[in-house]
Amino acid sequence: MSTDTPDNPIAHVLVVDDDPALRALLLEYLGANDLRVTAVADGGAMMAAFASEAIDLVVLDLRLPGEDGMELARRLRARAEVPIVLLTGKAEEADRVMGLELGADDYVTKPFSPRELLARIRTILRRSRLAARALAEMPLREERRRAFRFAGWELNLRTRRLQAPDGHLVELSNQEFNLLVAFCGAPQRVLSRDQLLGLSRLNNAEVYDRTVDVQVLRLRRKIEADAFHPKLIVTERGAGYRFDSVVQTLV
Repeated sequence: MSTDTPDNPIAHVLVVDDDPALRALLLEYLGANDLRVTAVADGGAMMAAFASEAIDLVVLDLRLPGEDGMELARRLRARAEVPIVLLTGKAEEADRVMGLELGADDYVTKPFSPRELLARIRTILRRSRLAARALAEMPLREERRRAFRFAGWELNLRTRRLQAPDGHLVELSNQEFNLLVAFCGAPQRVLSRDQLLGLSRLNNAEVYDRTVDVQVLRLRRKIEADAFHPKLIVTERGAGYRFDSVVQTLV
């Protein structure tokens, strides 16, 4: 069992599920695997837990009786950048897609193996910590930034709008916006796929690095003259990607 220290903190996982047997199982299993676990049955208790304690990750059942799991996920995402793992049923594909679009990090389909859930939780927590370290190394904190300007483009962080060199607005998905912010915040630096997953909060439903490659290609199609011969988002083979542009930060 790991010891909770400032240099090696034990992550606090909040489980939100109305099934008492499942809550008891996850309390025991995750708790026995170096995680601190709080388990609650509904959205009210979930928000109360956030008001009283620091939460590092939420495991949220989308089918809570009498409550809209999507609305709870939306409230969570509006409140904090805490990672979210959704628990869904086999027939709830539309819910899974919508949940990921809302900003959830992953999902597990019921019935599931606690071992699989633990592996996904550890992966997400590891990426979150990598992202936190990378953000700490950046010279200017996000709250002081108004916009980024690069190669004639301007990305407004407050309105979440991207203006092309010719003045027209380019629509970005949440993932594309977050990915571009990550690149602009670290120009000329090689960012690994793990760092980009954490910094940009890319959906990672299958927990594989190809997710980053797909999102990078989509972003290239919007900001590169030729997405297949990119000048801005450059691939560093075996290492990740580098944003090859001078970036001006507007405050």
